[in-house]
Amino acid sequence: MKITKNKIVLVGAGMVGSSILNSILSLNLVAEIALIDNNINKAEGEALDASHTTSFPYSPNVRVRVGEYKDCADAQIIIVSAGPSKKPNENISRLDLAAKNVNVMKSVMESICEYTKEAIIIIVTNPVDILTYYAQNNFDYPKEKIIGTGTFLDTARFIRILAENYLVDTKNVQGYILGEHGESAFAAWSLVSIAGVPINKWEKLEGNADKINRDEVLDRVKQVGTDILNLKGYTSAGIATSVCTLVKAILLNELSIVPVSVTLDGEYGLKDVALSIPCLISDEGVSKKIEVPLTEDEVKKLSESAEVLKRGIATVVK
Repeated sequence: MKITKNKIVLVGAGMVGSSILNSILSLNLVAEIALIDNNINKAEGEALDASHTTSFPYSPNVRVRVGEYKDCADAQIIIVSAGPSKKPNENISRLDLAAKNVNVMKSVMESICEYTKEAIIIIVTNPVDILTYYAQNNFDYPKEKIIGTGTFLDTARFIRILAENYLVDTKNVQGYILGEHGESAFAAWSLVSIAGVPINKWEKLEGNADKINRDEVLDRVKQVGTDILNLKGYTSAGIATSVCTLVKAILLNELSIVPVSVTLDGEYGLKDVALSIPCLISDEGVSKKIEVPLTEDEVKKLSESAEVLKRGIATVVK
């Protein structure tokens, strides 16, 4: 079936899904959104509430409704945020969560594949790297059309922390958090720059070569999601904006380079694992995985992150 341009299917109407829904509407780029959730009443309520925002001036007349998997047949983009997530102070391991959500992803992917292998799928559900690997390697779906949000949000948090420290606009800061969306993630400090100036030279330019503690910055990046979870009860705004940035890049064929989770096929000598490296995002999905130059130590950290994920994949992906 021919793809309907600017049609999105959103699988999952929970806290994250509903935030993604509202963020997508604010893009003013989408014509139709079909919302799928096992809780039909929740999906109906979210769709109905969101549909009322389309009546205001400068808001496009988007068709927002409850959908079914058959809506995937002509969708341009499918966003998957379904599945349980960690609750505040909940004592659940990452692997326990992975085991539950692999079963959710199995059901979702089987349902999607029944109707299409043309749409671009954005996976949000955690642990996102394990689920991205599972989706890319078990359903004969074009790998380049499946994107895990990976460390895109971690990178945004990293950039925010640096911008606040150096008192500059976040858009003047360039850098990446790579590897796992989790504890083994690392900052590629060799690639960090401000207004095109490498971070080491910027600090000297500012007259203080020891202005930040890099270990503390990375710890803050890793901890802040848990802080938000414990303070607010869930995280939603940051990940919703991450997803919408990907949606916009796809719809407008922006050729944006962002860190997202994909299965590696020899990049940095790694295979059989999904993790985040910079990728070129187009209207075809992941057009290119970019093997950016990393230091020897950073390549080692990427390999260590890959080993952590491989153990997780081996445990829950049969």
